[in-house]
Formats: sequence, C-alpha cells, structure tokens
Amino acid sequence: MPKLKTHKGAAKRFKKTGTGKVVRNKAYARHLLTSKSRSRKRNLHQSVVADAADQAKLREMIPY
Repeated sequence: MPKLKTHKGAAKRFKKTGTGKVVRNKAYARHLLTSKSRSRKRNLHQSVVADAADQAKLREMIPY
C-alpha cells in the first residue's frame, strides 16, 4: 500500500487529540470585533471538537 497523503488545507485548520478526535478553531474572530462582547470574543479563542458527521472524513484527510 502506498503512503497516505495529508490534505494540507485540512492540516492547517484541524488537529488530532490524543484519543484521535479532530478539533477545530472557531470562526468569526478575525475582524469586526468591536461589536462583539468580551465574553463572546474570549469564547472564540477556545477550540472545539469537530462535528461527529465530519470526523471520519477529517481522519482520512489528516492520517498522521
């Protein structure tokens, strides 16, 4: 079997946890921040587990 290639676009956006789940960063934290509350902006810093429906496809894209 040939080695699997990492999808570089996905590798920049997602990472794997120790248990193999895929986590992502939240959107809407780049600009237009003055209209957002402090707590909302702070919440946007945190990473979250990617949706369960996408986990299998994301694991294929970042195999290593």
